[in-house]
Amino acid sequence: MVVSPNLRDLSFVNLQGVKFFELIAEPVEQEILPGVFFNGWGYNGSIPGPTIRVFPGDWVTIRVHNRLPEATSVHWHGLDVPNRMDGVPAVEPSPYIEQGQFFDYHFQIVNPPGTHMYHTHVDAAFQELMGLGGGFIIEDPYECSAQSDYFIMLQEFHLKGMEKGVVKTGQFELDTMSDGFNFFTMNGRCFPHTTPLPVRFGDEVRIRFGNIGMNAHPIHLHGHQFWVAAADGNTIPHFNRELRNTILVPSGVTTDIEFSAQNYGVWPLHCHMPHHTSNNMTKPTGGMFTVVQYV
Repeated sequence: MVVSPNLRDLSFVNLQGVKFFELIAEPVEQEILPGVFFNGWGYNGSIPGPTIRVFPGDWVTIRVHNRLPEATSVHWHGLDVPNRMDGVPAVEPSPYIEQGQFFDYHFQIVNPPGTHMYHTHVDAAFQELMGLGGGFIIEDPYECSAQSDYFIMLQEFHLKGMEKGVVKTGQFELDTMSDGFNFFTMNGRCFPHTTPLPVRFGDEVRIRFGNIGMNAHPIHLHGHQFWVAAADGNTIPHFNRELRNTILVPSGVTTDIEFSAQNYGVWPLHCHMPHHTSNNMTKPTGGMFTVVQYV
């Protein structure tokens, strides 16, 4: 089972063989560090939104409610869905979801197991940078090789009113027009507020990364080599996999890595951009940084 640290899974009810989900686009107060909040836009009370987990062949209806002050939509990034369900109203027959309205996205999961995302596709330069995105995981009901399986969404934000080199507590507004970011998050949190990824010695471990931000992130794991197992939700055959310890995750990309937990300890997992491992350019380690922790 895929686990998204610090995030919930989106619940569903089964209605005559269809999995019925409700996703609420709404203003969210997100705590990225203890006492450091920003006012953004998310889904069901969090940034990123809750993770949607399904299986191949499922029929799903995802009712998206719009509680934002403007129209929005949801695009199912990487999923092969009917044109009207793709969520890009500027160029497709998929509708805008106006303020106070809802729309039912209804489709069958025809993609194979893999890691995907969902995000707004209206005024994306603003709405995505306000936080509107989440993970969409198609799980394999027959695959059980990974004892630990995690999803991490990579995002970045510019909090107004933060003097460079200082982290102040309080509630902050976002600047989506800034040409730079001062906080970088994994599942909506900055280190040391991120949750470690617990593994047991001997576990086969899978970590799935999704990125809908502006920057590419070279993700580096200490103490282990890993196989690049999937790209954009598509499994890479074993004979064609690369053995790495750093992998670039560009914007719009999902990447899965796999490794054997054979080197006991507490190991950093982080973006290798120096700026991205800092909270507002402060000296202590922070930002897009967590640890793989043996238990």
